[in-house]
Amino acid sequence: MFVEQNVPLQGHNSFGIVAKARALVRIRGEADLQALLADPAWRAEPKFVLGGGSNIVLTGDVKPLVLKVEVPGRRIVADGPRATVVEFGAGENWHEVVTWTLDQGLPGLENMALIPGTVGASPVQNVGAYGVELQDRFESLDAIDLQTGRVFTLDATQCAFGYRDSVFKHVPAKEGDFGLAGRALILRVRLRLPKPWKPVLGYLDLERRMQESGVPHPTARQVYDWICAIREAKLPDPRVLGNAGSFFKNPTVTPEQCQDIIARDPHIVHYPMPDGTVKLAAGWLIDACGWKGKSVGNAGVYEKQALVLVNRGGATGGEVVTLARAIQTSVYERFGIRLEPEPVVV
Repeated sequence: MFVEQNVPLQGHNSFGIVAKARALVRIRGEADLQALLADPAWRAEPKFVLGGGSNIVLTGDVKPLVLKVEVPGRRIVADGPRATVVEFGAGENWHEVVTWTLDQGLPGLENMALIPGTVGASPVQNVGAYGVELQDRFESLDAIDLQTGRVFTLDATQCAFGYRDSVFKHVPAKEGDFGLAGRALILRVRLRLPKPWKPVLGYLDLERRMQESGVPHPTARQVYDWICAIREAKLPDPRVLGNAGSFFKNPTVTPEQCQDIIARDPHIVHYPMPDGTVKLAAGWLIDACGWKGKSVGNAGVYEKQALVLVNRGGATGGEVVTLARAIQTSVYERFGIRLEPEPVVV
């Protein structure tokens, strides 16, 4: 275990915001964290877990000890007639893992191609795209308690998955409550890829691709290629233009609220949900308020997708937060809807 001092974090957050970690240690396995917790100099230090940095907005230097998760590993742990279970280290790149499963002839993750970040961050956010969420493919995970060093396993129920939500995003309200925000570091994630495979194609963009290509029954690899092409056309590459992907969650409303909005804005993009609520496209709401292409300082709204906030060069975390709050105010004043950010502000 080696603790690095004054580590630049610009390359460790997808927004490309300039900041430093006062101290940083790279976690490549359980032993690294056990050694850290056994060291009296670091045991009681506040800690901040950092994966791929694709879901954070840094507003200054990070004072807690940064635990940079770099746990490797890819393996098939079970292969049965109804599913294949695969396990990945938390430090593995998510998109590379999706590609790897297809290369092994194991479909099921293709709708979540090109989601930025690491495997370890995927359960925290319950990542999802184009009709598939992590919880739909989740088997279990191993994590380590940042106070005791004890390794424990959670199944899907214990992770309490919700829309871009999980137990890892909640602090216990009172003693005895089960919340793991800031208390655990995910080491490994196991995913269950069902057999037989069935494509998930219920999104307009995918339906258009089917019609344009004349392929009514695509393979998993074709769906993967379509998803990559759709995302690349809409979303900027963080290596070129800093961003954290979709900045706001798509809000859900009652059918009555949706009808009220439709009466005023007939073209609003909306999707009926299985529980009877209606999901609204946050990007459409932001665009309708005139924000696409606008900027606050060096932080801006992407010209091709209003749901994405970008770093036009030298943006600070404060500028990103100011822009986000201005957007929230506009959407609330026009539609009566409060947009909730996806990234964590640090």
